[in-house]
Amino acid sequence: MANSAVYIIAEAGVNHNGDLHLAEQLIDVAAAAGADAVKFQTFNAEKLAAEQAQQAAYQRQNMQQQVSQRDMLKALELPLAWHQPLQQRAQRLGIDFLSTAFDSDSLQHLLALSITRIKVPSGELTNAPLLLAYARSGLPLMVSTGMAFLSEIEQALATLAWGANHSGLPQSSEVIWQYWCQPEAQQWVRQQITLLHCTSQYPAPDEAIHLAAMDQLAQAFGCAVGYSDHSAGIAVSVAAAARGARVIEKHFTVDRSLPGPDHQASIEADQLTQMVAMIRQVSSAIGQPRKLPQACEWDTRALARQVLVCAQALSAGQTIDAAHLTTCRSRAGMSPHRLWDLLGRPAQRDYAVGELIDE
Repeated sequence: MANSAVYIIAEAGVNHNGDLHLAEQLIDVAAAAGADAVKFQTFNAEKLAAEQAQQAAYQRQNMQQQVSQRDMLKALELPLAWHQPLQQRAQRLGIDFLSTAFDSDSLQHLLALSITRIKVPSGELTNAPLLLAYARSGLPLMVSTGMAFLSEIEQALATLAWGANHSGLPQSSEVIWQYWCQPEAQQWVRQQITLLHCTSQYPAPDEAIHLAAMDQLAQAFGCAVGYSDHSAGIAVSVAAAARGARVIEKHFTVDRSLPGPDHQASIEADQLTQMVAMIRQVSSAIGQPRKLPQACEWDTRALARQVLVCAQALSAGQTIDAAHLTTCRSRAGMSPHRLWDLLGRPAQRDYAVGELIDE
């Protein structure tokens, strides 16, 4: 990505509802909106959730029914056989195909598709064995940090850095921390990791978002930061881009009234299109951290800046005082900053009222 670019991920997630045609529609919507990538989720429900695991509160509320976590996820799996045709559809439309893997087998399936980058979901931030697998993919990683303490993020980064640069399993946690103290581990994180600030609620209330936390992540770890947005609407995503997010991920759907845990916390096609356009505008406007006249300003600068002119007629040799001078706009002339240099000096020539001073 260019320094000013924002990589926009249209997060389809599980909003395909187990329907291939709906998954295809989501890709079409993401591409039409101008997003850089469309992202799904790849998991095996039986591996991801224990039989007795219950739904999260927001899932029960959004679905208006209570089933086990496993049964809910089973209906939302993206079959492995769908991945390649969906990827090919995305490629034809000029958009990256991504998916989040929640287990090592799913990750290997995605790597076989030659995806370009990997998202580490917030829920797997503390899953050390899976972190090793993510790290050994050799791909850039986007690490989501919802629900996390700063200490948990650092431990995850240390584990990722160790895994990327060592084979096998660490003999102990101390080995990982010892490696984390090495400059090469920090350098690997700065080169390979984008940390995504996130509030893991659907939708996330504004007062719980704290976009300023992106600053802490950048300062603490020196890597690029982004934002995984679960808020209502698009304002927070645009604000995150304005604050320097390099990646924006936003859940979307073709219809917020569809059944499922995430549709109600997602935006629809028109809002996604608007969000992408606004982020592109903000990204372009951020520019460089320096203050200089811009090329488009030079003509206005020449006309808008005032110069010294004669306020009362002056004769050659006459002592100049403040009453003799004023300012007005002109394309050429002496800067008003020179006014004090002229006071008490004899005029070099005659000046009529309104004439430009050129001492």
